Amino acid sequence: MSRLLSFDFFKWFYPGMHIKRWLGLIVLGVAIMTFGFSYVVRELYLNGVELPNFMYYVTFQFISRYIRGAVLMSGALGLIIFSVMKLNQSLLTSLAPNRQSTDSIVNAIYTQRFLRRGPKIVAIGGGTGLSALLRGLKEHTGNLTAIVTVADDGGSSGVLRRELGVLPPGDVRNCITALADAEPLVTKLFQYRFSDDSGSGLAGHSFGNLFIVAMSGVVGNFEDAIRQTSRVLAVRGQIIPSTLANVTLCARTDDLRTIQGESNIGDSNGRIRRVYLVPDNPPAHPEAVRAILEADLIVLGPGSLYTSVLPNLLVQGIRRSIAASDATKIYVCNVATQQGETDGFNVADHVRVIEDHVGKAFINYVMANDNLPARIPKAKHSQAVQLDSSINNGIRLVTSDVISEENFYHHDPAKLAQAIMRIYYERDQAAIPLPEPDDELVAATALEI
Repeated sequence: MSRLLSFDFFKWFYPGMHIKRWLGLIVLGVAIMTFGFSYVVRELYLNGVELPNFMYYVTFQFISRYIRGAVLMSGALGLIIFSVMKLNQSLLTSLAPNRQSTDSIVNAIYTQRFLRRGPKIVAIGGGTGLSALLRGLKEHTGNLTAIVTVADDGGSSGVLRRELGVLPPGDVRNCITALADAEPLVTKLFQYRFSDDSGSGLAGHSFGNLFIVAMSGVVGNFEDAIRQTSRVLAVRGQIIPSTLANVTLCARTDDLRTIQGESNIGDSNGRIRRVYLVPDNPPAHPEAVRAILEADLIVLGPGSLYTSVLPNLLVQGIRRSIAASDATKIYVCNVATQQGETDGFNVADHVRVIEDHVGKAFINYVMANDNLPARIPKAKHSQAVQLDSSINNGIRLVTSDVISEENFYHHDPAKLAQAIMRIYYERDQAAIPLPEPDDELVAATALEI
């Protein structure tokens, strides 16, 4: 009975599934056939034709007609429900043998029919923060675009970048596994990292990074490698690098030192004053610009402020297209400070840094966590980002419990996605008058595109 009343079963009858009409037609056909059979049996009775004795019991003539009708309709309904359940299992086994046994064909149809009608969302960032956001948002819409930074020069990505001259695949890999709809074992394989015992050539590399680089060699370029890898893992949405240029992220500190390389910025002892790209004007990826201009919702972060979020915004085409877009724009503030980057920062400090780099009138909402633990376990030298009511410039601060119960240093994908979608669907109920964006910035967008 619990299976019959499950949420999945009633999805068959949701509007827009394009299923009810055919189920109704089948029921109508069976009903017409039943009426025809009933007329034949009735005529046989009226004409005095002797029928076998078992027909007396098959047609329930020993009970009243009202009870007889209720029994027959109940039995018919039970058979229909049972047949739908078995049809679901049969189709799932035949068409998707690799799916988990707990999955259902109606969920696959629901995903295709409903999620592709969801809002067009562009998520901009990098690192584990962006992948957590995507993991939650993919349950609300199928129109997802992740724009990732290509400034990573540390770890496996940095080694591959220096030795093979490819764009760093690490952030792309994280986004692919977050959006993948493939078998869980495949995504685990993609995230597998070779240990030191694997040999000097493989130690530290993840299988996914090597796969993407190998795919680049097979198909000829990094863009097609992302597309083909996404196809193999049944990714919901698309992943686009903010630029295809070989850029280096640099930082300038308060003590006037210059730091080169994204992996070195977090190790700085001085407070970061500004970050910039070398070369300073890399061309934006055209598909990224197009996705931003067509978006209904643009989400910045979460992720490392200086090394994941800002590197994308420092690409002029990305920055200008965001300024020109009519989409709702949300900045998701980190739940914890990051050593070497945002020590002692509150929410307003994060916003101030973004405005210092890209200008004002850039964000509509700031999403911040309001579940502030006294301390953050296993997060050395970090503390919870404190709320601050001093955010102005027409920006609305929205707070919610978006922290992960397993790791207070990270966002919970489901909580964060629900909070963001709530902002999006309630945006017209609390419209925010924003200052006019920089005319020069917006006017230059057409030239950049």
